[in-house]
Amino acid sequence: MTTSSVRIGETSVFELFTIASLFLVALMGAIIAYQAYRGYRRNDATSMLYLALGLLLLTVCPFLVNVTITTVTNADHLVTVFFENVSRLLGLVAIMYSLYGRH
Repeated sequence: MTTSSVRIGETSVFELFTIASLFLVALMGAIIAYQAYRGYRRNDATSMLYLALGLLLLTVCPFLVNVTITTVTNADHLVTVFFENVSRLLGLVAIMYSLYGRH
């Protein structure tokens, strides 16, 4: 399977909105994770640290994985989806631990 680079002049409006929305999800997730990290530092609450980690794994890492794998390698789309989903799963586990774990 061959993949090609995305060229801005050759993409549809829908594709541009998709890329923009992925970027905004990653940006907003990073901002919220940063606020959770600040809560961890201020209150020394370990649960906030796990919440911040979970949010990063849930929002920022899948975006970075997608961009990295599609840019650096010629891997199949299924590989990218797999690693994105592993990141999301780990993020949800970290958030669950922040809520229900022993601290």
